[in-house]
Amino acid sequence: MKIRPVDADRGSIGAPRVGIIGAGAVGTALGVAISRAGWSVTALASRDARRRERFVSLVPGVRAFVEPVAVIEEVELVVVSVPDDAIAAVVDSMRLYGGQTMVHTSGVLGAEVLTPALAAGSHIGAFHPLVSFTSDVERSVAGIAGATIAIEGDEAILGLLAELAEAIGGVPVRLPPGAKAAYHAAAVMASGGLIALLDAIVSLGAAAGLDERGAVAIYGRLMEQTLANARAVGVAAALTGPIVRGDAGTVEAHLEALRRLAPGAVELYKAAARRELDIAEERGTLAPEQMERVRSALAKVG
Repeated sequence: MKIRPVDADRGSIGAPRVGIIGAGAVGTALGVAISRAGWSVTALASRDARRRERFVSLVPGVRAFVEPVAVIEEVELVVVSVPDDAIAAVVDSMRLYGGQTMVHTSGVLGAEVLTPALAAGSHIGAFHPLVSFTSDVERSVAGIAGATIAIEGDEAILGLLAELAEAIGGVPVRLPPGAKAAYHAAAVMASGGLIALLDAIVSLGAAAGLDERGAVAIYGRLMEQTLANARAVGVAAALTGPIVRGDAGTVEAHLEALRRLAPGAVELYKAAARRELDIAEERGTLAPEQMERVRSALAKVG
């Protein structure tokens, strides 16, 4: 099944007043982006005083509250932007009014986690921008431009959410049923997984006299070239290196260096190498004996 784009045309209905619950990196960036898009962000709830103050300084006209339930009285669209594990507790004591909509920004949870807040004539959904949000608000807001935004909800609100996604510069898509966890796992590998990989690369770069900035500059360029190759010729065809060549001796040398200099990265290297070996096997580029030598090298302990 494929991700489906969503039509944002919903007629002449005006933009609703928006409230944000949670003033972390995601909530703050979304509040700024939505406000700059011309939609009225009128309420914020956060129990962190410093975050409330920051949000208010960035979003003109917003009223800040400590308790999330206060937002319900101020807006038509509520955006719950708190950590996944906190969503259920946040919405448990909240009840929407008829005509209101509540969405969350979790990449893995479905809209049903918001069910306790439902009332007659209200709606729930999800709105997940595929963006690497950080404490740098301007960088995060800029990252929304062109980003995929996965939306979920009943037909009555999909047009609204698609319109909001496009207003802030994103590309709204609707995921196939049951695909959200896999979609989000891939996102985590592409973002947090990349940082884990970079951390291991920096550890090894230190042995060559490179500081973090130098290692990221040198190996980051190689990563960018590899990504460009994958876009141009496909993922499997872009694979290069000792695994696809069957150089078991090189793999053994790598593992020996990792055990001495970055032991925490050994399993990461092995996991990636095994995946590369599967790709090489699918490509048919290695003889069976070459594959077995590489597998043996990866299986060695100590």
